[in-house]
Amino acid sequence: MEQLREDEQVSMTIEKQDMSFSSDSQVKSSYPSFDNYFRLFKRNGMIKLEKSDKEHDLIKAGFLSGMGQLAKEIEVVGIHKNSCSTIFGQAKLEAFRIHSEAMRKKCGGNANIKYAWFGSSKDEICNIISHGFSTTTEPKSGKCFGIGVHLYPANIDGVLSAVEDENGLRHMLLCRVILGTTEVIHAGSTQFQPISEDFDSGVDNYLAPKRYIIWGSYMNSHIFPNFLVSFRCPNFLLGNSSKIKKFPDLLRVLSKFLHPSKMILISKYYEDFQRNKITKLVLVRKLRQIAGDTSLRAVMKQLVAN
Repeated sequence: MEQLREDEQVSMTIEKQDMSFSSDSQVKSSYPSFDNYFRLFKRNGMIKLEKSDKEHDLIKAGFLSGMGQLAKEIEVVGIHKNSCSTIFGQAKLEAFRIHSEAMRKKCGGNANIKYAWFGSSKDEICNIISHGFSTTTEPKSGKCFGIGVHLYPANIDGVLSAVEDENGLRHMLLCRVILGTTEVIHAGSTQFQPISEDFDSGVDNYLAPKRYIIWGSYMNSHIFPNFLVSFRCPNFLLGNSSKIKKFPDLLRVLSKFLHPSKMILISKYYEDFQRNKITKLVLVRKLRQIAGDTSLRAVMKQLVAN
């Protein structure tokens, strides 16, 4: 297939390393326990990156560094790359190249192409990889900044959009995005298209954007999914359940699953946290060590169901 010319390649710096996307190659799985599970992604044109692969290391490092202090509690389970191996895959890549060039001419030489993260459910991710984006909605988390496809420069801002699946995994796409000339979209806006022909996309903040808004008319020409990161991150760490108001709620239900001796130890760490002797991340780490992720996941399901 025809690749993007060298001057059209988009690069990304991860921990001061420059990464250029190389040609695709078939590799063996690094995570044999998830081979069957990941076949769904492979059927949709993705290839598994080996742990020893340079791209795997760079994408993982960039993903975790974008999570800040939460990185210590996150497990990256697999990384896939868009192979563009099918006729339709090649067509999508060529369409992105053509629109990149058109935007470059429109904007006087700078198409304003960025990397951005998109999180969703496993099923929606698969549909996007196979068929492209099909809907524009309000964002899955946070305030609404227009009706479109919401992507995030930093994955930590978009992680709540990644829906946990039946295996306790979440998934985020790393996409190349053609922004062109951006306009500021204010919180609460229901705008669904550019305010005029002078603008091509939206941002929540012009100087330091935390989200990009791609309008429906451009969502399948201005967004190209490049990589897929699958990871584990405990629900209680993200704090995205509105039904869990306080940490004691978690302890109350957890006491039904654990031996009293373990609950005494957890309570001690919680007291240390309340007295500012340890941080929340340390508390969470101790909780996971003592209770185990299986018990915590069961507790979370019970709390959300009640």
